[in-house]
Amino acid sequence: MTDLMNLTGRVLIALLFLGGAVQKAGDPGQVTRMIESLGLPGQLVWAVAAFNLVAGLCLIVGPRVRTWALVLAVYCIATSWFHWQLRADPWQVTIVVKNWAIAGGLLILAAQGPGRLRIWR
Repeated sequence: MTDLMNLTGRVLIALLFLGGAVQKAGDPGQVTRMIESLGLPGQLVWAVAAFNLVAGLCLIVGPRVRTWALVLAVYCIATSWFHWQLRADPWQVTIVVKNWAIAGGLLILAAQGPGRLRIWR
C-alpha cells in the first residue's frame, strides 16, 4: 500500500509539471511576458517547458527519482522569487505558497525515495 501511495503522490506532483510544460508550449505568451517583465529573455520559456516535461516524466517512471525530487524542490523555491516580484497580484503570492508546499512534498520524496513502483531504477 505504501508503494502505491508513493506512486500516486509522484504522479499527482508530476501532473503539475507536465501541465506546466503543456501550458508553456501551447500558449507561451503569458509566461514569456512574465519572464520579460523581470528583465530576462522570453525565450527561456522553451527551456523551462522542456525541463518541466522531462522532470515530470522522471518523477513518474524514474530514473533517479530522489535526485529529480531534490532538483524540483530547489526549482520550486527558486521560481517563487519570480512570483514574489509580482506580489501586488494576490494570485502570485498564492503561487509562492503553493510552490513552497510542493517543495516540501518533493523533499519528503527525496528523503524517502520512490518505493518499488517505478520503471527505471
